[in-house]
Amino acid sequence: MQICSNFHHKSSSLGQRQEREDQSWLEHLPAEWRPLVVAPLELRHYQDYEMAAARVVGYDADDKPCYTAHHFSLTEPRSDDGEEFYTVLAYGEELAAWRLRDERWLVWREIRAEEECTQARSFYSLAQAMPR
Repeated sequence: MQICSNFHHKSSSLGQRQEREDQSWLEHLPAEWRPLVVAPLELRHYQDYEMAAARVVGYDADDKPCYTAHHFSLTEPRSDDGEEFYTVLAYGEELAAWRLRDERWLVWREIRAEEECTQARSFYSLAQAMPR
């Protein structure tokens, strides 16, 4: 993966202004957990140019990771008649994780698999380390 943009600089006033502007790190965070997480001052975005995948890592005032998110999709060709092919999602995953003030990580994960009658499954869990 390559870095495609940096969101803010180290300045705390700029970091606070940018944090208010970019609230994407709050997207899957339940409201009752918000007071318990360390808010990022800087978000670094990464994009994979060979497959449908991206990652964001958020850093606190000590330049320590406190937020991470990623998503990726694996596709495969399918055909109903052997002549015309189309692309379907074989597997997809989306993840967001926040470092709690007690150093554990709250992790939200959604998994999508192309199986008949299967919907996306999402769940929360706690982890001792940042998901990779």
